[in-house]
Amino acid sequence: MAFAMGQVGRVLAAGALAASLLGSAAQAQEMMLNQAELVRGLLPAVVNITARAQVSAPTADVNAAASEQQQFKLRVNAGSGFVVDPDGLIVTNWHVVDGAFEIYVTFSDGSRARAEVMNAARLIDLAMLKVDAGHKLAAVHWGDSSKVQIGDPVLAIGNPLGVGLSVTAGIISALNRNLMDTPYDDFIQTDAPINHGNSGGPLFDMKGDVIGINTALISPTSGSAGLGFAIPSNDAHFVIDRLEHYGWIRPGWLGVKIQEVSPEMAKAMDLPDAEGSIVAWVVEGSPAAAAGLRIGDIITRFGQDVPSDDRALLRMIGASPPGEKVTLAILRDGKPMNVPVTLAEWPKMQWEDRDAPTKVTPPHWIIPHDLGLTVEPPSAEYLARSDFPPAAKDMKAVVVTAIQQNAEAVRRGLGVGDLILQVGDSPIGSAADLQREIDRVRSEHRNFAMFLILPKNAADKESRFAGPKWVALRVEEG
Repeated sequence: MAFAMGQVGRVLAAGALAASLLGSAAQAQEMMLNQAELVRGLLPAVVNITARAQVSAPTADVNAAASEQQQFKLRVNAGSGFVVDPDGLIVTNWHVVDGAFEIYVTFSDGSRARAEVMNAARLIDLAMLKVDAGHKLAAVHWGDSSKVQIGDPVLAIGNPLGVGLSVTAGIISALNRNLMDTPYDDFIQTDAPINHGNSGGPLFDMKGDVIGINTALISPTSGSAGLGFAIPSNDAHFVIDRLEHYGWIRPGWLGVKIQEVSPEMAKAMDLPDAEGSIVAWVVEGSPAAAAGLRIGDIITRFGQDVPSDDRALLRMIGASPPGEKVTLAILRDGKPMNVPVTLAEWPKMQWEDRDAPTKVTPPHWIIPHDLGLTVEPPSAEYLARSDFPPAAKDMKAVVVTAIQQNAEAVRRGLGVGDLILQVGDSPIGSAADLQREIDRVRSEHRNFAMFLILPKNAADKESRFAGPKWVALRVEEG
């Protein structure tokens, strides 16, 4: 009977285990469905960003007939952003749009809109863009990054490596990381894969709230190594709100240079613990000077708050409204003291010099009679030392030997060394052929002509897309 009861017990235990496993599987499936639904709801508020900037660099000639010249080139940045206001306000990183004269955002439905930089905080690496989509946009909700804990699951959405809107998942790996990027560093670290192009995109918690802005990565290669870093949402929201309401961050100002007290400093000053921030300099005429702070004072408390480090103290000062009265707890010669201080406004001229968005003058693209292109039939030597496909070497073509500075053709992607094979249906074998076809398109009152181009970099054997491509070039003179 005991044996039989044992069998019954094992059967019941096995049944309970099976039911538990089935229940766990059902819960896991439900969680996956909920996560998929969450992601689909978030995608419309995230955008891909394409920013074009002008770069001036020397370009060597492609044959002996062309002299060395300065040619303007384009740099194209791929980044990410997210809508924070249905009327078209988008947040991204400053480094995504730095120097850009042309910015476009692409939404999850494939629609595209021109964007302008409204404002930025270069030091914090944040920028505000404005778009006119012609309708209200889906917007995100800011989360509270102070409630984030290590191990929390997160989602990163962005445009990694320019491939398009992508979603990755992971956890919070660490908090308050210092990348030595700014004096205020407070990065959230995540193992959710972040690559170049994710910059400016949102880091979501599992409620769908933005708890960070993906900004940096550390990797021994150009790809993700599981070390991604995001600006906490509370810091970002504070900056964006100030930019929107005041036109600048308008931070509180104490007027001191501080350092974190290291264990070695604590021993040197005969302190029991390495705590607080030591004053290394006091700015003349500053609130700190008026309050009597001295070089060597150690700030241990700011009002009712105990800063975790010198960066936290700087963030507390900056987030305080100008005119606020705060009591600082300090150690002077090892003795505790309270020092009342009235914070001032950070000098705006310093902000304009160090933090305001830099103005970009859009290049004046010109369209001369010959489109600014100098071309000639490619020499046998040039074709011999190139890696163009064999069939291309037998085709009728001209090689671009020079491009006039600021010619609109540069904006459309033409470069020295490219082969022009056709304009429309007509093969091009000489400069005269090219000019004839340009003039023909103009006589038909069309603003653009179709050029079949074999880019110089199409000779790259490792490229999966080597070969000719069509480019629409503007031809109306002006």
